[in-house]
Amino acid sequence: MRSPSISISPEGFPCIGLTGLSALILAVLGWAIPACVALLLCWFSVGFFRDPERVVPQASGLAVSPADGKVIRMATKSDPMTGEERLCVSIFMNLIQVHVNRTPVAGTVKTIKYWPGKFFNASLDKASTDNERCGYLIVDENESSWSMIQIAGLIARRIVCRTVEGDSLERGQRYGLIRFGSCVELYLPQSYRPAVHVGEYVLGGQSVIAERKGNPPI
Repeated sequence: MRSPSISISPEGFPCIGLTGLSALILAVLGWAIPACVALLLCWFSVGFFRDPERVVPQASGLAVSPADGKVIRMATKSDPMTGEERLCVSIFMNLIQVHVNRTPVAGTVKTIKYWPGKFFNASLDKASTDNERCGYLIVDENESSWSMIQIAGLIARRIVCRTVEGDSLERGQRYGLIRFGSCVELYLPQSYRPAVHVGEYVLGGQSVIAERKGNPPI
């Protein structure tokens, strides 16, 4: 049995290194208050970029959450990747939650799209259409398509994509992250039903967010 572990996302090393070095230099210079501020920023950076291992469910017909956070909306609307009307599950990540994103099902990345935009609070409805976004269309082994949309937030200013079109991803595999507060939307295929409710907190790569219709309820 492998022991649980927590690593740091590579994207966080520059921020952690800069704030940690600043704290050290300021402390050597005897500037106590600025040194404490830099140390707090370093501590925050380590927490923000943490990347814990997750236990990914292996049963068939399940989809896991693409992100840590709170389910803030579930509504049927137009999928920006396919143009179809689908049920969309929106997950909001605050500043203290893990921001590494994971794929909900095993499948192949067919399309990746990027939309430049504004930086409204990611919990607002208009963030889905007005904010900076990156979308991924994944087709699973049953030819069902899944759309994941990373939405930059009020503070987030960079979406990180770690995959390319044509990649094969496993359920729960890391595919990117969003820096400093954001939202991820998951559009479900017609053959799946949600397994969460609005207000519920979920863990990326571990919490079951949807299940194939016909499966016994979880």
